[in-house]
Amino acid sequence: MAEKKATNVVWHEHIVKREDREKLLNQKGTLLWFTGLSASGKSTVANEVASRLFNSGKLTYVLDGDNVRHGLNKNLGFSPEDREENIRRISEVGNLFVDSGIITTTAFISPYRKDRDNAREIIGKGRFIEIFVKASIETCESRDPKGLYKKAKSGEIKEFTGISAPYEEPLNPEITLDADNQTIEEEVETVLQYLSDNNII
Repeated sequence: MAEKKATNVVWHEHIVKREDREKLLNQKGTLLWFTGLSASGKSTVANEVASRLFNSGKLTYVLDGDNVRHGLNKNLGFSPEDREENIRRISEVGNLFVDSGIITTTAFISPYRKDRDNAREIIGKGRFIEIFVKASIETCESRDPKGLYKKAKSGEIKEFTGISAPYEEPLNPEITLDADNQTIEEEVETVLQYLSDNNII
């Protein structure tokens, strides 16, 4: 699906560079890639981090999995091929946000390591921060606001990550959040501390 079909296209350099935009915004364009099972708390933490950064004077934006599937990726399902294309598209969009100087948080299950590694390659070293929201199936089921796990276990939902489709845990994420034992506030503080320690904020 990612096959290049356009021909006779040329990359155009911009007069205003990323460094110029970052200087104007007084921040470093960065992508915080939250990954984990459904209902692990990815969206909640991603939004809280973005809110805290915004309230401290940083320009932020949240790219959420469900929201993106309402528009840009509404023609994609949940087959392995569609999941791959979903992550490829959002990686390219995320790269544009990072290039604009925005601190961007994403919340995608993104179950396959290969797809997350491709996202890292697109965004670039030092600007892609993989954040694994680690949560047990039991924790996710207890938090599940849509009842998806129950539907998946009954066979009503096919290809559901963690039940009938695989999730490949990150091997070397920059940050691991313990959703089974940490509060949302503690998870947020862990992320903000990392950003501070690495001179991103």
